[in-house]
Amino acid sequence: MVGVCIIYDVNVSVSAILHTQVSFTSRFSRINLKDNHAELGEPPATLPTVGTNLTDIIVHKRRITVRELGGCMGPIWPSYYGDCSSVIFMVDAANTTQVSSSCIQLLSVLSAEALETTSVLILFNKVDIPCPMSLVEMKSLFRLDDIISCARQPITVLGISARSGQGLQDVLKWLHSIQKE
Repeated sequence: MVGVCIIYDVNVSVSAILHTQVSFTSRFSRINLKDNHAELGEPPATLPTVGTNLTDIIVHKRRITVRELGGCMGPIWPSYYGDCSSVIFMVDAANTTQVSSSCIQLLSVLSAEALETTSVLILFNKVDIPCPMSLVEMKSLFRLDDIISCARQPITVLGISARSGQGLQDVLKWLHSIQKE
């Protein structure tokens, strides 16, 4: 069975914001869950996601198709829900001006009937970059505790840096754990 994981990235207006997102999907396959350290090399050159990017990765001998959808595609996100076995919702932790719109789009995804039993991973990306708002404050603005307690689907929250690789091991562990379900 092939799992389909959809990555939603709300912020697509500046190519630098998505640079780490695309490198995140293409660098996934170089990480081994058993290693404590992974050599990822330099992130590849990227462009903003204005369509959809597909990447197949192998997690413990299981193929997962990762579909990346940019925020500008928000109106048609629901057309991809049917094939989806998991969702990764990416939030740019360095872009505090987008917190409210990111939260609204997250609530839209979580309220979709087609995704009511789909496992969701909320990633706060760019946690390695100094920001005027702490990750704790950002989670508070999202009211994540309330969202998690009221959501129908299981939700996991992680802070990562797709560029440096910080936290990617935990993302792979999450993907592996939900593929067992």
